[in-house]
Amino acid sequence: MPRTPRPAEPEHASQPSETTAAAPRTRTGAIDRAVQIFDALQEANHPVTAYEVARTLGAPLSTVYSIINDLVEKNLLARTLEGAIWFGSRLYGYGLTYASSLDYLTVANEEMHRLSAQVEETVQVCGLEEGMMVVLQMAEGPGHFRVTSRVGSRVPLNWTASGRLLVGHLPDAERVAFFQKHAKPSPTGRSETRPEVLAQIARDAFQSRLSIQIGESDASVACLAAPVLDKAGDCVFTISIVMPESKAEQGAERFAHALQDVAARIEARLGWQHRTPEAAP
Repeated sequence: MPRTPRPAEPEHASQPSETTAAAPRTRTGAIDRAVQIFDALQEANHPVTAYEVARTLGAPLSTVYSIINDLVEKNLLARTLEGAIWFGSRLYGYGLTYASSLDYLTVANEEMHRLSAQVEETVQVCGLEEGMMVVLQMAEGPGHFRVTSRVGSRVPLNWTASGRLLVGHLPDAERVAFFQKHAKPSPTGRSETRPEVLAQIARDAFQSRLSIQIGESDASVACLAAPVLDKAGDCVFTISIVMPESKAEQGAERFAHALQDVAARIEARLGWQHRTPEAAP
């Protein structure tokens, strides 16, 4: 005869709540791992194998395989013909929706392409993300000079002209603490890493509405950047010109004026804070 299931004993009544309480930690762990996978792909900037992802993250291969399989099924990741992993079409759709909701990026994109055509150099729009400078948009110049950073690239703030401007509006103590936490040596060994010095450089650049970096993150590469300020006077993003170091050393004045003009025009179009007369180019 089939057995009649026994009712749960009183002392086991707490088990469902313990299981329920543990579930969010499991889900959160999986979400964190998925974000780490996305970050690893973005950092690599090309399709990689699941094994390479697991090695980069220092995570169990079986765990990474399982999460990747789930993400592939949902079109958040995709597999190449060779079996490598890359971003899926669903993420592209999310990105388009997100970008279309940000009016300031629409305006910045228009001005970025206009400036690139004017100066005939690569122009980037950059923002701040988790202590790093991230390239939000980019218009390549018509010449043969090419930069290694692409849309989505993340770089330590102390390596870049834009990075310093992005925290230039912060109070002194916050800027110092920020660089204490996030400053890193650059591949060229020429980037400043002392927090107090960086904090002062950032403040001076912000007040002059212009930041210049030559050869600190990439040899033979120079970058000029201007901040775009919101109504509160905070730097929301920057617009920058990337060019050969030799060209910047010959004279960057016209590039600086063009940058500051474009930054002021973006602020005016968005109805944000206008430049003060002292800061105007």
